[in-house]
Amino acid sequence: MSLNHDDSQEPAPKAKGRIATRRVARTLAMQALYQWHVAGQSLNEIEAQFRVDNDFSGVDGAYFHEILHGVPRLKTELDELIAPCLDRALDELDPVELAILRLCAYELQQRVDVPYKVVINEGIELAKVFGATDGHKFVNGVLDKLAPRLRAAEVRGGRG
Repeated sequence: MSLNHDDSQEPAPKAKGRIATRRVARTLAMQALYQWHVAGQSLNEIEAQFRVDNDFSGVDGAYFHEILHGVPRLKTELDELIAPCLDRALDELDPVELAILRLCAYELQQRVDVPYKVVINEGIELAKVFGATDGHKFVNGVLDKLAPRLRAAEVRGGRG
């Protein structure tokens, strides 16, 4: 079950450099998290499938692995961080947007080496490609509320 923005089975784009390989890792991790949420497959099975079905030469594989396994490990905690920033119940969210928000909440909380503005921008871009119409605006609004709670000093300092 691959989540593509269109119905073709297009391969992940080739990426060069850490920023690009992380972007592809995030994209694949978001799709894998969506699959985990919707289909309930084991993480190891999903990871193996994604590594077989996609060319990982342009992917930060370690980052993909960290996100894919880290988000489910911290799911309850991440959901508790996201919930107060929502205008509806968590279980009413579109599964794609939920996967994006969990991924971004994970990065905001666990990966302080990634500037918060990068996390927000990457979340918005994922929502533009994979989310519902205007889903990126919703993701942006939630992350704008979440970032100051998880990265107060960074947001205040304007770093990123």
